[in-house]
Amino acid sequence: MTILAFLPTLLLYLLGGYLLFNVLYLLFFALAGHRRQPAMPAAEQAPPRRMCVLMPSYRADAVIMETGPAAVRHHYAGPADVQVIADGLQPATVQALRQQGASVVEVTFARSTKGKALLAALDSLPPQAYDVAVILDVDNEMAPGFLAQVNHAFAAGYRVVQGHRTAKNLNSPFAVLDACNEEISNHIFRQGHASLGMSSSLIGSGMAFEYGYLHRLLRDIGDTAGEDKELDFRTLRDRVKIAYLPEAYVYDEKIPNSQVFANQRTRWLAAQIEYFRKYCGEGLRQLSQGNIDFFDKIVQSALLPRVLLLGLLGLLLGLSLLWGGVGPGPGFWLALLAGTGAALLLSLPARLYTRQVGQAVLHLPVALGAMLLALLQIRKAKTSFIPTPHAPHATGTPSQS
Repeated sequence: MTILAFLPTLLLYLLGGYLLFNVLYLLFFALAGHRRQPAMPAAEQAPPRRMCVLMPSYRADAVIMETGPAAVRHHYAGPADVQVIADGLQPATVQALRQQGASVVEVTFARSTKGKALLAALDSLPPQAYDVAVILDVDNEMAPGFLAQVNHAFAAGYRVVQGHRTAKNLNSPFAVLDACNEEISNHIFRQGHASLGMSSSLIGSGMAFEYGYLHRLLRDIGDTAGEDKELDFRTLRDRVKIAYLPEAYVYDEKIPNSQVFANQRTRWLAAQIEYFRKYCGEGLRQLSQGNIDFFDKIVQSALLPRVLLLGLLGLLLGLSLLWGGVGPGPGFWLALLAGTGAALLLSLPARLYTRQVGQAVLHLPVALGAMLLALLQIRKAKTSFIPTPHAPHATGTPSQS
């Protein structure tokens, strides 16, 4: 009976230790992100590299008719081809894209995934035709100078770079929350790491690879919905440093509502759990061999999503106030909640300290409910493709990508 009575206390202390680690990790890299990033090595004058801009498009006719031609029009001093990977696009869309200067690689799969689409495109293209492959999502638009900054990074010796993906729409409370979440991730997992000389995390788009290296990384990519995490792990296992380009912007459409938020997070959570299980053991081996970046990626996969962290800490604080004497006291949970809040505020750029963001924060309980729904749907992500809906100009009738 004594052991049974002690068990809840033990479990709460173990949970408290795990959550404390989460908060300290976020705080550490939130603070590190305010250090000046080491200057990129000066690159000697070099001819612009041949760029291949890959844009997988899954049944996203309306969106790709805007973003594909925009990518073609992007100013770059060297050769750059836009390759739209058409999965389920209408024939009229394919023809119109070609007329506007984009190349189109048509693919068909029993189960569509972005990773397989990218691999199929690279398999069909000449192996020596390009130097650098740039990956964009179907809704992405490159800011002026993006490809020039990518070229500079490759001239400096990098083989993999991640640009600064940022919101192109703030037209709903959930779009605002999604924009804030992305900038917080940019600060902690990209800027914070790069400031300490560590590898940045890949984010799925706005990223560039040495062309032949990407082709090799994508071999046997399989049906995973988290191809960016697989690329992350494979790159870090090779001890290839991932650079972060904070001024190289790619504009990304943000989600419009809680239903899309839940679907998107279902896919992300499933991928996070999948890769933690897949690479946890290897992470320990890589750590013993001095591969800190690879092990850090395992640690990131073990972290709670920030919305769930806030919700769980709030719940535990409330329970400790109601039933004191079991596990850590209210002061402990309050300190963790405050630490999480501090990490998020430190990571949020000044331009997002606005009334609009303050109003969007009131929707956090809805976001928490959507995250809980996402947890319940994780099995769905393993057996079906869950695309994120997009709309041209972030308005109108969504299409799928």
